[in-house]
Amino acid sequence: MQTATKYIGGHSDTLGGIITGSKERIKKIFDSEFLAVGSGIQPFNAWLLIRSLRSLESRMARITESSWLVLDYLKKQPKIERVLFPLDKDFPQYELAKKQMKNACGLISFYVRAVSRQQIVKFCEGMKHIMMAVSWGGHESLILARCTSLENEQFDAGNPDHRLLRLYIGLEDPDYIIQDIEQSFRLSF
Repeated sequence: MQTATKYIGGHSDTLGGIITGSKERIKKIFDSEFLAVGSGIQPFNAWLLIRSLRSLESRMARITESSWLVLDYLKKQPKIERVLFPLDKDFPQYELAKKQMKNACGLISFYVRAVSRQQIVKFCEGMKHIMMAVSWGGHESLILARCTSLENEQFDAGNPDHRLLRLYIGLEDPDYIIQDIEQSFRLSF
């Protein structure tokens, strides 16, 4: 099972899921109570997913290319302590990632050199285009800080997990994404 809402849908405008498997397994699903749970997709949503499948390869190529450019920028940014990206040679499980993945998705995690939760929130909210949200796989770039679920007094700058941000790279021009990150760093760090 996998979500079709994210990369397959790709436009943040529909919900869906996919079940794949052997012919026997799929037949068992269709011949049993699974069809009676009311989770069949509506025709319009099915059409949106078919439309999106037609551009999936091109969208993934763009996201992958942009991710490498943004990754290069982030790795050179002095306000960032460490960057995590599976197909980056500095990633601890790089060899495993190469075996399991053809290309990397547009999700980059990084640790900022922040001294407070407020500084991280100001950075994320200072983006002019990139929004704080968690719906990876759509057309727009998004960011989310791990510390958003913490109160200010719970934040520990010595705990790297509290300084972790996750950036999803969408279909925008990579220079546009980098400029948005850069201007927000200037405002908050």
